[in-house]
Amino acid sequence: MANDLSLDLDELRHLQSIAKRPRVVSLISSEIRNLEKLSNDAASVVPAPAPAPAPAPVSTNLKVVSDPTLKYTTLGSFSWDQDTDKVKIYVFLEGVDQEKVQTEFNPMSVDVKFHDVQGKNYRCAIPKLNKEIIPEKCKVLVKPTKVIITLVKASKGNWLDLHFKEDKLKPSLDKERDPMAGIMDLMKNMYEEGDDEMKKTIAKAWTDARSGKAADPMKSYR
Repeated sequence: MANDLSLDLDELRHLQSIAKRPRVVSLISSEIRNLEKLSNDAASVVPAPAPAPAPAPVSTNLKVVSDPTLKYTTLGSFSWDQDTDKVKIYVFLEGVDQEKVQTEFNPMSVDVKFHDVQGKNYRCAIPKLNKEIIPEKCKVLVKPTKVIITLVKASKGNWLDLHFKEDKLKPSLDKERDPMAGIMDLMKNMYEEGDDEMKKTIAKAWTDARSGKAADPMKSYR
């Protein structure tokens, strides 16, 4: 395993030396750092610490008794803005009673239920947020014509969206995954982002690998 990682690192460093496009160089550098960490971990294996218990969701139940038979109308239309510390979600709903609002905040999700609003129950839920929040600092404020849901960011910065979106170009950080599988994904990304010379080189590597001329696609660069 350690020897394979060393060979993979050599090949990636060679690719890094011939890559020209900044994004391709960045992808290769990221994968090199991942493999270097795997190599260091393999050299000094220590028992993994017991997983930390998952944080309990922070709920606010104000005179509301949970009833699984209740039906809710999902609020799919709302607006939001942000600063470096907080995200504010604006739900335009009249007749909401602060004491009949039920909230559940988790580090990566939010679920707010509005009970008995002119005879109906409404729900505003985001199952996976763009980034982590601090549940115990989040709150809901009811106004006459709208409700403001304030989410406190776990780390300062700008969110590109409320919802989580996976970066398909980001190399996998899954330590259990075969390092070669990560390299193959990296090569696909390099092919899409590279110039004509890089595409020809990678295409030849794949062809040689399939025909048995090389034990793996990376050996075509040697």
